[in-house]
Amino acid sequence: MNTWLIYALLSAVFAALVAIFGKVGLSGLDANTATAIRAIVMAVFLVGVVLWQGKIDVVSEILSNKKAMVFIVFSGIAGALSWLFYFMAIKYGPVSKVAPIDKLSVVFAVILSALVLGEKLSLMGILGVVAIAGGSLLVALS
Repeated sequence: MNTWLIYALLSAVFAALVAIFGKVGLSGLDANTATAIRAIVMAVFLVGVVLWQGKIDVVSEILSNKKAMVFIVFSGIAGALSWLFYFMAIKYGPVSKVAPIDKLSVVFAVILSALVLGEKLSLMGILGVVAIAGGSLLVALS
């Protein structure tokens, strides 16, 4: 099995746990404040991972790469906005309907990868994207 596939499956499992833990944790709380606390926990955890891996010296290399930093900052802002909206959605809606709509990010990512990055889509890939979109909407709107 490809390494990227293992990581992608692990990402999906942990993303599912975000929804479940987040829904339980948000009961009676402000979603934006809870998201900020979640971000702090993530930052501390990830800094710990970098330290554990002994890669703290790589930070200066990344910080000195202006183009990379611009896009990392954009990615961070997009991620923060995604989390804010996701936590608001699961606070007020059922996870069983919010999560499939959130997974339309897969459809948007594939479309944007073709438009912005020039990645090629096969006919099977296009059919898969249509199926993901249709399936997400069927689950969420049922």
